[in-house]
Amino acid sequence: MTSATDPLPLPAVPRLIATDLDGTLLRDDKSVSDRTIAALAAAEEAGIEVFFVTGRPARWMDVVSAHVHGHGLAICANGAAVVDLHAGGKVLEVRALERSVALDVVRTLRDAAPGTSFAVELTTGIHYEPDYPPFHLDPGATVAAAEKLLDEARPDAGAPVIKLLAHHPQLTPDGFLTLARTAAGELASFTRSSPTALLEVSGLGVSKASTLALCCAQRGISSDEVVAFGDMPNDVEMLTWAGTSYAMGNAHPDVIAAASGRTVANNEDGVAVVIEQILKNV
Repeated sequence: MTSATDPLPLPAVPRLIATDLDGTLLRDDKSVSDRTIAALAAAEEAGIEVFFVTGRPARWMDVVSAHVHGHGLAICANGAAVVDLHAGGKVLEVRALERSVALDVVRTLRDAAPGTSFAVELTTGIHYEPDYPPFHLDPGATVAAAEKLLDEARPDAGAPVIKLLAHHPQLTPDGFLTLARTAAGELASFTRSSPTALLEVSGLGVSKASTLALCCAQRGISSDEVVAFGDMPNDVEMLTWAGTSYAMGNAHPDVIAAASGRTVANNEDGVAVVIEQILKNV
């Protein structure tokens, strides 16, 4: 594995940079540093596209919406949605989790891990169960049992489910992820990005990597022409897929193992450090 201070692996000049947000591009206070803003702008000016690839829903993209340049696109909800940030976060493509599958996951995890509570992320917003940690950023959420929230007879049943979230108050984060993948991994894709035992569930085969691959194919960009950055398990597939990838200095051990390189922590502008090195070769 190389570090940010070693010579860059090929390609020296990529066509696309794909970066996670929380714990990666963003500092812990959720800000984008001046150094990082300048690096992103310089990359775009050099003809390198920058894609934000995050677990966040479209409505939480205000932290970086001002820093998207030409294309305006971002990949949200761990690959379940492609959005246009130039159009206020308009959802352009959805890779939905079928409600019937989400219900099967709910039933399976209730049996495998009693005490699990759920939230349902729709393209129109999030709703959650009474025992689920409340979303203070979403005061208009409906609070009800997951079975009711996923009922196809509900008025919002036409809104696609882009993510199911599962929280457990006692299990360890990695232990809960392993348990869920063992119990229901044939039904859906499971990952996590929170320091707590909070799992993110997408449609089978949906990930940051698979949606990024689709976006790159539309542009004639190969994986070898992509440099990716991440810090948590929901980034592992993307870092493995990209020809060159960097784990942040603050990254989860699984991310460090998956990446081809390592940079400094998010609070030290680790993404900007690498972009600056890339641009020296332009």
